[in-house]
Amino acid sequence: MPIATTAIAHVRLTVTDIATSRRFYDSVFGWPVFAALPDNADAATREQLSFLFGGVIYNIGESLIGLRPTGTGTFDEDRVGLDHLAFVLPALADLEQAAAHLDQLGIAHEPIKDIGVAYILEFRDPDNIALELSARK
Repeated sequence: MPIATTAIAHVRLTVTDIATSRRFYDSVFGWPVFAALPDNADAATREQLSFLFGGVIYNIGESLIGLRPTGTGTFDEDRVGLDHLAFVLPALADLEQAAAHLDQLGIAHEPIKDIGVAYILEFRDPDNIALELSARK
């Protein structure tokens, strides 16, 4: 019998520089932090939060998005692993506002595209990870 899942619990992205990635994700999305190692953490806290690997986990409603620093390398959606990560927005007007926000931050993006069943806005994070905002019709 198939395993009946109802949602994605979390996704963790590997990044080269956690400070750069945190600045990007904080400025673009402003998600609340679910878990991060405090700068002044004692040894017991560091051990308890070792699953973070020096990264951060954001709360985006029913799901969590984590960032984990790994060192070097660049993202390539043409390799096995991940093509892109897409986030839902309610409507086309929200995509238009998101494009304006990205413009204000100086973040390059594609024009909003009508793909038939939805509108999408594509852009990339500092590690070239392909991100997408989507609004269903």
